[in-house]
Amino acid sequence: MKADNKFILIIFGASGDLTIRKLIPAVFRLFKGKLLTTGQFIVLGVSRTEMSDDQFRHKILKSDFINSDDRKSDLMEDFSKLLHYTRLNTSEPESYSTLKERLDELCKIHKLPENFLFYLSTPPSLFEVIAKGLSKFNLNDDQDGTFKRLIIEKPFGYDLSSSRELNAQLHTCFEEDQIYRIDHYLGKETVQNLLVTRFSNSIFEPLWNRNYIHHIEITASEKVGVGSRGGYYESSGALRDMVQNHLFNLLAMVAMEPPVNMQAQSIRNETVKVFQSIRRFSKKDIRKNIIRGQYTSAHIGRKKVNGYREEHGVDKNSETETYVAMKAFIDNWRWSGIPFYIRTGKCLPTRVTEIVVHFKSTPHYLFKERHENVDKNNILVIRIQPDEGILLKFGIKTPGTGFKTKSVNMDFRYSDYADIYMPEAYERLLLDAVHGDATLYPRSDSVEEAWKIIDPVLKEWESNKDIKLYGYPAGTWGPENADEIIEGKENQWRYPCKNLSNDGIYCEL
Repeated sequence: MKADNKFILIIFGASGDLTIRKLIPAVFRLFKGKLLTTGQFIVLGVSRTEMSDDQFRHKILKSDFINSDDRKSDLMEDFSKLLHYTRLNTSEPESYSTLKERLDELCKIHKLPENFLFYLSTPPSLFEVIAKGLSKFNLNDDQDGTFKRLIIEKPFGYDLSSSRELNAQLHTCFEEDQIYRIDHYLGKETVQNLLVTRFSNSIFEPLWNRNYIHHIEITASEKVGVGSRGGYYESSGALRDMVQNHLFNLLAMVAMEPPVNMQAQSIRNETVKVFQSIRRFSKKDIRKNIIRGQYTSAHIGRKKVNGYREEHGVDKNSETETYVAMKAFIDNWRWSGIPFYIRTGKCLPTRVTEIVVHFKSTPHYLFKERHENVDKNNILVIRIQPDEGILLKFGIKTPGTGFKTKSVNMDFRYSDYADIYMPEAYERLLLDAVHGDATLYPRSDSVEEAWKIIDPVLKEWESNKDIKLYGYPAGTWGPENADEIIEGKENQWRYPCKNLSNDGIYCEL
């Protein structure tokens, strides 16, 4: 959907990796796709680095994240003229007068209203500082019919206490409806399609409850290790980095009740209810239903892969988890008693994110002696990435005499729509922020509710050193102990592949 609003996108941390790697390329693709046009917007990069407009443009143009054909095109030349830069000491409140003056100047030159989108691509420690600096010079004031919106990247706090403090600090400068907390997982096409799959198809919604679903898996695996992010990851870990935000937000989308309408407020109200209904982990549950692991060195093919403790910036005796598997329950009418299995990890066999719905088997399975590679439970797979799509597994009779059966796949892939451009997550979320659509942005109360679930787990891990941290060789699916939390002898984790339709431990990765 094309944006009609005229605005200025102000990116704090403009000389940093996220801006060069994700944000500017996303804005360019929106420009290339004519969802943003010349005369409608400009970009103002802000950071402490000394640079002119032309130097900033050159930095963008030589980036590997702009492909060579686009880099040489007339379109890129037109786009580069929309890029501007100003140096700012973000920790000095008085320096924001310089930013206000530059914005006033750019609004006059480009004939733009004072509609400002402030993107904080900075460490979280600067969120409050920048918000107060903007507020000091009324750059948060939208009472004149213009909009002022603040976009912040995760982490939204380090624990429950810091999350509440951050929200309180931001709310002294910006109203909640001005704050957009970005979670790029929610910008993916298949996450949004999950709502359409559930609420527009009568073959799914009547079955989407404890009467017909046996359990649900949510997996987000990464093939790479922490790489150069060891210093950051040491203070984070998989539980903070992935579960509290990305995976819990996917869980909320899967488990939420039908909203009154598809407006942001209604959808966000329902996701908060999911977090409020997730059963809190007792000390016994933490030991029994949560497995944490850390990858160790191994040979994958002929290549030796370092263990986590051998990575740059990581303590040699680190207890930071790179893998988490969790069994959670939602105590409400729809989901009472149904386990939700969540896992995430680094240095696993492949990069994949998916939601797997396991339906209950028929009351009496008639073909158990005549089946060949057949699942008694129907399975619905919603693939977030890669090979995005939806897969339904069900049993059929094989041709011939008798009742020999096997499992088959019926799938849909977004790649089938090769002629339709699918915006990437940052493109979609940036465009939503321009429109003022906060549907896919977590609200402050949902962030705090998610921390209420995770906080006791983190504290228990910190205070009880006898809770095991299991090692797992790089390139495997995590600690074997993770299988112990799956209920039922016949049930196990799904082992996904890059290809949506393939699965199994020995699949092509």
